[in-house]
Amino acid sequence: MFLVLPLFGLLWRAPWSTLPERLTEPGILAALRLSLLTATLATAVSLVLGVPLAWLLARTEFPGRRFVRALVTVPLVLPPVVGGVALLLVFGRRGLLGGWLDATFGVSLPFTTAGVVAAEAFVAMPFLVISVEGALRGADARYEEAASTLGATRWTAFRRVTLPLIAPGVAAGAVLCWARALGEFGATITFAGNFPGRTQTMPLAVYLALEQDLDAAIVLSLVLLVVSIGILAALRDKWVAP
Repeated sequence: MFLVLPLFGLLWRAPWSTLPERLTEPGILAALRLSLLTATLATAVSLVLGVPLAWLLARTEFPGRRFVRALVTVPLVLPPVVGGVALLLVFGRRGLLGGWLDATFGVSLPFTTAGVVAAEAFVAMPFLVISVEGALRGADARYEEAASTLGATRWTAFRRVTLPLIAPGVAAGAVLCWARALGEFGATITFAGNFPGRTQTMPLAVYLALEQDLDAAIVLSLVLLVVSIGILAALRDKWVAP
């Protein structure tokens, strides 16, 4: 009851009579569009960076591998606000890399939509890496060895043999990554701010609406709840035993 009752409370208090009108309000639509866009881009970044990293951790031996794996999982336990501060200290105008990026390429990440993507990818990528690494460890490496003996390069073996084998794990990791990015709050508001239409995602809009319009906050929360239930349904085979 402790876990389920708050969800029923959200449904009970929802403004069902005005829900269609609420969902079409410009502020809600803007936050929804931005959230979907940034979560999708963050997932794409995580796939590009996370899948090779997972393969490296699962298939190769190198000094410090356990330490690297521990570093990858740090964002899972790190308070998101701390992650936002860390990103700001690295990519801010006076950060370790931010000043150089701004002076050399004219790129500034803080308080921009790109900053939202960076913050979401930072906190969400470990979910993808862990899922893909687990899938790689469960896949039979002998298929890759057989492909190599037949003349396939390592890249060809990965693309034609390994990737199809671990596709369900990659898909599950991508879904988890996308869901985590969609719900990210602390790192986003710290690193990218809360600017409507530019960095205000749905969680940030909920936070702001709580002070101004409770019904709008409830509507946004309902949208996130529906997405969460959809994610749970899509991954039920991984989380719920038959």
